[in-house]
Amino acid sequence: MAAAALHLELVFSRPETTLSVTRGAARLLVDMGYAPLLEVCLPNGRRADVMALGPKGDIIICEVKSGVDDYRVDRKWQEYGPFCDAFYFAVAPEFPEGVLPGGPGLIVADGFGGAVVRDAPSTPLAPARRKALTLAFARLGALRAMRE
Repeated sequence: MAAAALHLELVFSRPETTLSVTRGAARLLVDMGYAPLLEVCLPNGRRADVMALGPKGDIIICEVKSGVDDYRVDRKWQEYGPFCDAFYFAVAPEFPEGVLPGGPGLIVADGFGGAVVRDAPSTPLAPARRKALTLAFARLGALRAMRE
């Protein structure tokens, strides 16, 4: 194979950062009155890093980004909007804020907690979709509780 025909794309995984930011974002959501679940499969086949159900039935999705490379190679985040009332990026404190688009909300988190740096705009779900997502969320949470 000719060297010119060979193309490799390097993606650097930072699992310890991902775990820390995910944990901190989930803890923040609990502090805000939400019930979070991690790694939730959505009806469109995507997987939300953190999905949380609020006390009034609102649904938040957080997409965790471990670094700039993680954000740049992953453009699926725009497909989460139809399945939540509010969408946030969750990043580590050292993540350069200016890299992310201004539309979604922003959470900065570490392994101990987090803070909402920018509120997400609210786009209310249609009632039928909200009911279906809430039921699926409750069932997933109950099934996971049974496994523990």
